[in-house]
Amino acid sequence: MAPNKELLRAEGIWKFFGAVIALQDVDIEVCKGEVLGLVGDNGAGKSTFIKIVSGVLQPDRGQLYFEGAPVRIKSPKEARELGIETVYQDLALANNLKVYENVFLGRERLRSFIPYLGKFLKILDKHSMREATQDFLRKLQIDFPNEALDRPVEYLSGGQRQAVAIAKSAFFNPKLLIMDEPTAALGVAETAKVLDLVKRLKSSGIGIIFISHELEDVLAVADRIVVLKNGRKVGERKVTETSKDEIASMIVTGEDVRLTTS
Repeated sequence: MAPNKELLRAEGIWKFFGAVIALQDVDIEVCKGEVLGLVGDNGAGKSTFIKIVSGVLQPDRGQLYFEGAPVRIKSPKEARELGIETVYQDLALANNLKVYENVFLGRERLRSFIPYLGKFLKILDKHSMREATQDFLRKLQIDFPNEALDRPVEYLSGGQRQAVAIAKSAFFNPKLLIMDEPTAALGVAETAKVLDLVKRLKSSGIGIIFISHELEDVLAVADRIVVLKNGRKVGERKVTETSKDEIASMIVTGEDVRLTTS
């Protein structure tokens, strides 16, 4: 198999909030069809970094490259236009809307209706959106009861809500998917389903940044892991060449050391 092509490269990224240095000279790369685990304690800089990649914040120094070209992502809209989607920890779902209405929120399909005052009115094509959502969930092998598509998402389980949030971000063919704590507050069975979904998305060629405090989950899906500490990148490992204890040690100490077992 040919090596994966670089998708995102961040070079020398700095971010200041007044006197606070949130990111210090951070270099991170993500390839197509790769899951990059991004880990660190609270305040490590993970959220700041993903906000820069998703266009919520802009770096004070440094450069982002996407598919080899330098970019300045000035808004979430520009990030989406590049093919960067984000699944936030709070899921950003509209609880009162149905599943398919959430998937198409802000990108609704319309169809012509009856003429009115010399113009054709446009209405939501709910049937088309529902069918497309159902087909996409099947494609992702998400076990979702047909009748659940018509329920407001506030009545779904935590795992189902997470699946809807992921489907919403993945539906429009992203090149890079950022997942912020996707298994937080999920039970064992629901966590396993989400991790399986991450693997399927990876196999389709999507690059994924996977942020989590659950190291077992990161190790289960990631190809590489980057550790941040106090805004600095303190370590990077291939998953096949590290362990949970080694990653945990870097998170706590901020030192890049190799742990050996006897």
